[in-house]
Amino acid sequence: MDMVNLIEKALDIRAYYHRVISGNIANVETPAYKEKDIDFKKELDRNINSDEKRFMGDDIEVKESKNNEGLVGIDGNTVNIENQMVKLTENQLMFHSLVQVMAKQFSIMRYLIREGK
Repeated sequence: MDMVNLIEKALDIRAYYHRVISGNIANVETPAYKEKDIDFKKELDRNINSDEKRFMGDDIEVKESKNNEGLVGIDGNTVNIENQMVKLTENQLMFHSLVQVMAKQFSIMRYLIREGK
């Protein structure tokens, strides 16, 4: 798999993860809401090893997070807003880094095309 396709898949998963985290934040006060999460590495590995082109999000496994067991609110809600904000910031930084890597790849391609004339 070439680098551009790998970055594209990683960006798709990061964008979807942003929606999952945003959903957790939106439901921070919803009684009995269970925090959702995805395993980025597992999803990337699964998409790398797949030959078919899939619409991201249709096949990503979203599961209840097991990271905050014991931190259940009185109303049964398991979302910790501080943890979600940290995850959101980390995901945003990773997404931005991938965009920068993609831009560098395109810059290299442009350079090679110009020098090849």
